[in-house]
Amino acid sequence: MASSSTTMSSNNVPSSSSNADSTFLQQELPACRPVLTAKLAISVFWLITVVFIPIGAAILSASRDVVEIVDRYDAKCVPEIFKDDKVAFIKSSWDKTCIRTLNVTKSMKQPIFVYYELDNFYQNHRRYVKSRSDKQLRDPKSEKDVDACHPIAVLENGEAIVPCGLIAWSMFNDTYSFSRNNLQLSVNKKGIAWKIDREERFGKDVYPKNFQKGSLIGGAHLNESIPLSEQEDLMVWMRTAALPRFRKLYGKIEVDLKTGDVINVTLQNNYNTYSFNGKKKLVLSTTNWLGGKHDFLGYVYLIVGGLCFFLAIFFTYAYFFIKPRRFGNPADLSWNRKARMRSLRQIL
Repeated sequence: MASSSTTMSSNNVPSSSSNADSTFLQQELPACRPVLTAKLAISVFWLITVVFIPIGAAILSASRDVVEIVDRYDAKCVPEIFKDDKVAFIKSSWDKTCIRTLNVTKSMKQPIFVYYELDNFYQNHRRYVKSRSDKQLRDPKSEKDVDACHPIAVLENGEAIVPCGLIAWSMFNDTYSFSRNNLQLSVNKKGIAWKIDREERFGKDVYPKNFQKGSLIGGAHLNESIPLSEQEDLMVWMRTAALPRFRKLYGKIEVDLKTGDVINVTLQNNYNTYSFNGKKKLVLSTTNWLGGKHDFLGYVYLIVGGLCFFLAIFFTYAYFFIKPRRFGNPADLSWNRKARMRSLRQIL
């Protein structure tokens, strides 16, 4: 009986040799195996050339149409007596008001976007990025959810800081006002943040509390009577940048500027970039279908297209004139021979 049961089980279980001969284990399933011939490679190079060079030229042309005015003011807005110790100036009670003059060399159509640009500021630092509480920003019931906000989480008396964390605490606090021909140019600060931030990520019932009231003051203050969903400067700042040099939107000037206009800027030089050798710039920029000024993308397309153009010329000349050779029969490839043999076995 034992031998018969053993025989029955062995008859029911497929042998290991039959499993080993399956098309899956032998990696013989139908697959696309393109053969890169010389003509195909040359055609690919020509195709990339024809596509990339016009795209690069169009992007570069559009980028050159964007008008920008860039003014670096961090060093020029320090009084002469503090030139050798800029950190002492920014930490002092000295008047931080600074007057800058911008000349419009080319007409700028509205809306004109006002940015502040910081350099050598690493917002992508792991500890900095994690120092925030999204629940607290969204829900008033999560006011005490400050575990991730260290070291800017609570006051000395234990009360929670809203919004907590290093990102909000270090918010940019330079301010700008613009005038032309002694007439004030208003800056619209509505709609500068992402829609999802205004409607979902920052709560309509969450108000600043105990913000910038500790022993160490970071950057800007927030109006405690306005909910976070309406404080768009905070939303823009808390969209952390990936690179050490970045621009963030300050507002929009909604009038045209003509060639030859002189823009007077009254700014408050409050933000401390001197402690880490940072730079501060004020940027006025127009936009088009491409967005802002972005020469790098156009140059990348042109460089790749130009490289493929020279490779296409080289391989075309080498293949057709230097060493032309007949391409082998793809049917002689090993996987094609195996496929033919399987077909013959099935027929026989």
